Formats: sequence, C-alpha cells, structure tokens
Amino acid sequence: MAAILALMTVASGVMASEVMTFRTASVESFLAGEHDGVSIDAAGTLSLGRRVERLAELEEPFLYSAAIYRDGDRDGFVVGTGNQGKVLRIAADGTVTELFRTAEPEVFAVWVDRDGAVLAGSSPQGKVYRFHDGKTEVLFEPGERYIWALARDTGGGLLVATGTEGKLFRVAADGASRVFYDARDPHVRTLLPVAAGAVLVGTAGDGLVLRIEADGAVRTLYDAAQPEITSLALGDAGEVYAAALASEASFVDLTATAKTTTSATTGTPATANGKTDSGSVTVSVQDGTVAAGSRPAGHKGARSEVVAISMSGAADVLWSFDKETVFALLYQQGLWVATGMDGRLYRWRDGQMVLEKDVDETQVVAMLGGKSGPVLATTNSAALYRTATGLEPKGVYTSKVLDAGSVSRFGTLSWQGRDPSGSRVGFQLRSGLSAEPDATWSEWSAGREGREVALDDVRAGRYLQWRAELTAGDQASPELVAVDISYLQSNREPRIKKVEVLAPGEVLVAANFNPSNQAFEPAHPNRDGIFTTLGKPAESGDGARRKKLWKLGYRTLEWEAEDPNGDNLEYALSFRRVDGPERWLEIAKELSDTQYGFDATVLPDGLYRFRLVASDQPSNPEGEARTGEKLTEVVTIDHSPPTLVAAERRGQQLEARVSDTWSPLREAVYSVDAKAWRPVEPVDGLVDGRTETLRLAVPEGATLVLLRLTDAASNVTTFDLSAQAGAAPNRVQATRAQENRGPR
Repeated sequence: MAAILALMTVASGVMASEVMTFRTASVESFLAGEHDGVSIDAAGTLSLGRRVERLAELEEPFLYSAAIYRDGDRDGFVVGTGNQGKVLRIAADGTVTELFRTAEPEVFAVWVDRDGAVLAGSSPQGKVYRFHDGKTEVLFEPGERYIWALARDTGGGLLVATGTEGKLFRVAADGASRVFYDARDPHVRTLLPVAAGAVLVGTAGDGLVLRIEADGAVRTLYDAAQPEITSLALGDAGEVYAAALASEASFVDLTATAKTTTSATTGTPATANGKTDSGSVTVSVQDGTVAAGSRPAGHKGARSEVVAISMSGAADVLWSFDKETVFALLYQQGLWVATGMDGRLYRWRDGQMVLEKDVDETQVVAMLGGKSGPVLATTNSAALYRTATGLEPKGVYTSKVLDAGSVSRFGTLSWQGRDPSGSRVGFQLRSGLSAEPDATWSEWSAGREGREVALDDVRAGRYLQWRAELTAGDQASPELVAVDISYLQSNREPRIKKVEVLAPGEVLVAANFNPSNQAFEPAHPNRDGIFTTLGKPAESGDGARRKKLWKLGYRTLEWEAEDPNGDNLEYALSFRRVDGPERWLEIAKELSDTQYGFDATVLPDGLYRFRLVASDQPSNPEGEARTGEKLTEVVTIDHSPPTLVAAERRGQQLEARVSDTWSPLREAVYSVDAKAWRPVEPVDGLVDGRTETLRLAVPEGATLVLLRLTDAASNVTTFDLSAQAGAAPNRVQATRAQENRGPR
C-alpha cells in the first residue's frame, strides 16, 4: 500500500505526471488477448467458456473435411486428410481408424450416406470414391482437378462441386451424370441443398452466392467484394449466411482467375507473407507483388466477411475480420463461425461476434452439428474437438502486450465483475522493455487475488502483460467486465528538435497583425536585465499562425521541442561571447512560447552562442523536473556599417576599396547626379566578401556621386564621392553619410 500512496503523491502534478490507466473493458480489447477456456460475450464480459474437449488428435498433418456418421446411439465422424489422401473414421470414444486411401494426396470433401457408405472427393486429378462394407470403388470421375464439396440433394442425387472449370455435377443413383451448372468462375467452392431440389452454391473467382433451381434456373443472391465464398448456412427463418474471403490461407489459388488456369495448389506446406499456412496454400508473384490463395496482389480490404441474405434478397455484412480467415459456418441455435489463423470459434449474438473458444491449433476448417454444440475440425495440427455440456472448470485469459509509452512504475490492478460463491479470479503480471515478451522480461509475478491488487513486486518497464485465471464455483463462472492497471511514467528529459536564429532584423508576429492599425513598439526593458523584447499583439502565443516582419536591430530565436511524457514545457534563454568567459548570462526565463525576439543592439559587435533550456517543471513537482538543452551555431552580432578604405579615379571610372569588420557585403549600388541607383561592378564579379574592390562608371563633369553599401547584417551606409568627379586621379579621404533602413 505504501507504493500506491507514493504513486498518488507524485500524481499531484498534471499531464504525464498523473497516474494513468490501462483499461480492458470492451469486446475489442478482450478479443485482442489470448484465450484458453474462456469466452467473451456481446457485452464484453469475460467468463468461462463452454466445455470443449479434444476428441482425437491425428497423426496426419492436415485435416480438410468432416462428416457425421452414426456410431450406435452416438455420433461418430469421418474426416478427409492430406497429404496421403487418407479417409479416417473417429469413433465416439476418440478411436481413429483408417477406412481407405485415395490415389490423390488431398481429400477436401467427404459425405456419409444413410446406409453408412462413405464418399470422398479427392484432389488434384479429382475422383469421387465410395467406401462401403469394407470395399472401395471409384464412383465418379468428373475430369476436374479439384473436388471441393459433396452433398445429396432432396431427390437423392449426388452433387459434386469442382474446379478448375467451375462445374457442378449431378450424379444419379444409376451412376449417370450431367453438368447441373457450368459457372463462369473457375471453382464451385461450396454447396448447400435446400427444399424442392434447389441448391445454394458459392463460387471462387468472383465470389458469388447463387441459387440453382431443380430445373436449372439460376439466380444470383449475392456478389461479394471478396473473390471466394467458403461456406454457406441456412437459418431458421430461411435466411442464408455466407462466408466471403480474400485470404492467403485459402485452399484455392486464385492468382489467375481464368477457368482454364490450373490451380497451383501443391499439397505441401508453403509460406505466405511470413506465416506457414495449410498444406494447400500457395504463393505466387504478380507484377512483383506476393499473392497467395484467394487474396489478390494489392488487395486491401477485409480478409473475411460474414454476410446475411434475407428471403427478400437484401444482404447485410454482419461482421468483418481484418486478420482472420473464415473457413466454416454452422447454424445450430444461432450462427457459429470458425476461423484461422488463430483457431477461433465465434457465435453471432446480440449484434456481436462473440468469442466462444480459442483452440491450440492454427485453423478451424470445418464444423458439424453436435448434440451439445459444434464439433470442430482443425488443421495445423489435425484434431477434432467436441462441445460437451457445462462450462470449463478453469480458464486462462492473457492480455495483449500493453505499452506505457516509456519506462513506468506500476501501481495497482483492480477489476469489476462477479465472483459467485466458490469461484476464484487470480492475476499474474510481467513486464519488460521489448515490445515482444522475451528472455529479458521479468518472470510472471506470484498469483494474487482480490478486487484491488498492489503491484509493488512488478518490475518497472515500458511494456506490461497480465493474465487472469478463472475458476468455476458452484456451477457458476466468475465474470470480468473491466480490468484497470495504474502506472506512472518515469519522467524523461524534454527533447529540443531544433533551435535557430533568424536573419538580422526578422521578427515573428501573429498572422493577424496589421502595422497600419496596431502599435508595434518595444515593451519596457526587462527589469532584471538589459534586454528589451517586443510587445505581444493578439494571438501571438505558442501554436498561433505567424508571419515575418522586419525591425532594425532585433534578433529572433525560434525552436521546436517535445516531451516524451507529454508534459507542458517552459523555456529559458541565455548567451555568452565565443571569445569571452565560459559563463552563460540570462536573456529570459519561464517562456511558454516557442520564439523570442529581442533588441540585440545592447550587445557589442562580436561572435555569440545562445543556449535554449527546456524544462518540464510546469507538469512536475519540485525535484522531479527534467531539462534538455541545445546550443545555436555561432551567431554574428554586427551593428557596424561597412567602411570606405580608399577611392581613386581611373579615367572614366572611380575605383573604391571597401571593408566590413564582421559581415560580408550583400549589396553595392551607386548614383550619379541623383539618378536611379545602379549596381556597382565588383572586380571579382560578386559582392560577397568582407573586403571588395568596386568600379563606378563616372563621366567627367559629374557633380554628385553616391555609393551605398549594405552588409549581411542589414547595416547600410552611403558615401559621397563627389569630390572626385572632376579632379585628377589621386587618393582622397571620403566623406560619409549614414542611414539606417530595412533589408532590400
């Protein structure tokens, strides 16, 4: 508790010195973590999930399809696998038996007839096999590479969905076959028989949901933005649910969409965008861009969408998944959705996609209706799960990695929700300085319980992760609706990104400043020092739009700074001569603006440096503030105009040698007899040095010859060379008249 009080004491400041909070209290924030035996409902409540047991774990690397068969008075299952084309039976007790093998490596479709005959569609070089009474035969060869789905229609005919020519076949009981539908897409990906001999079809290519009547009439129900329809389900009210996707994890390769293009599915594991997907996922390159499965190169939309199509034909997207691939839908007392790459089972409830189960395997690729809930078939690795009655007795939720923005101390964890009699909620935490937990992170802290838990044993760090272990009690689950963790960032020094000195005479004023109707004169001198600054017209504070004006003798510094904690900053300016004592003398302090203009005529000519110090004192208590500083480059302070060293007449020209102590010349012009100013011809071609020799074309008889010089510090002087106009060439001293004006 002492640590908590210390944190609250430090929090007496503002901004980043406040104790901040990581809050997990929504469906989205809970879904971002890892789930084992827990579920998240539509309101964002975390609780123990339905009890799901792994019925069988297969030796086969990939499982693609599943069907129910009767095992006495209990359900058993038949599954199609890869890469050896095995069709397996899984008994109600989990016993696995190999029924037969196909000559082809992948079995994407299985079906069990009422008489117990098992049908399997193999790929590539597709065939339909029939296994019954221990005997295996090839029932049908469609001449297609892929067989994606098998089903009996209401008339008893066998429907066979194929690719890459996109044909749906109907095989009669006597073995006669015909093309029931020839799609424009390369793959008939999924099918669902409905009443009166009609069948719903999902394609891969353009991603169409079609209804094909018994007489062959076809109607498009939905045209998806994604190119593939992977699964269809029929609701209680006759509505149709479809899973549309554009995913690298698809079993179909749509990198080429023409019906005559052979799919590049290899049957061996492939890597897509750095992740290993199922055995049939492929990678190709189009125009230099990686594309795989049914996600075209450059596709930027959602990977999957679940769509509801009403009896009236209206279609609504129920949910979009940016990262997950929807492989299967099941309608059993509501809509269930199975996904990868994280192997999750969702249920659509109250307008939300509610997480019900997160399995260890990468992908849930098929679902079947079970007595207590869905039966899940997974791949990577291959396994079969069965929903049992009741809740999981224990579950663990692990949060995503939380980023405090900088190294921080952690204060308390508190949670809201229900803890029924006998239930328990325990928490552990760990922290680190790397974005991903690794060996440099702390170990998980000791488990502790309570509505408010002190985190004084959690090591300071930038990143934090927490996990909660939920234990059921009295047949009821604890429920978490919100978890809050307080933290305080360690104060870090401000960072000055740049500081620069504007050109001599440049000052910054508010963009709305108009010298014609506002006074703009120096304010009273600083009572604590020698510097005079400008008064502030309206809207000249930090962040206001500004424009540049010119004021003789003034210099302006402008800077950018930031604080990694988000603290408010104040600034101080100081100066020293480059050739003077190494002691900084104050110009101004406690500045809130990010610019400062001052009258520099109080400084003698010479070379100077200016120092800017940024402090986060306004947001921190005494003793906790941090500072950052930055020096300007060497700055020349020059109030002295150029000088005329000598001038002499040479025929029709006057030749003048001029010099400046501190700044290079920037302009030299002359006038003869009060006519317009004309550029002077420098001997070396450019007016750019501190010493220059200039030539003036002056005809004999001229009565007024003026030479005006301007240096880089905007010091201006005019010399009268009239005495040389009609005199014989000789060296003379020139008279000088000075004027002060702004830069040209």
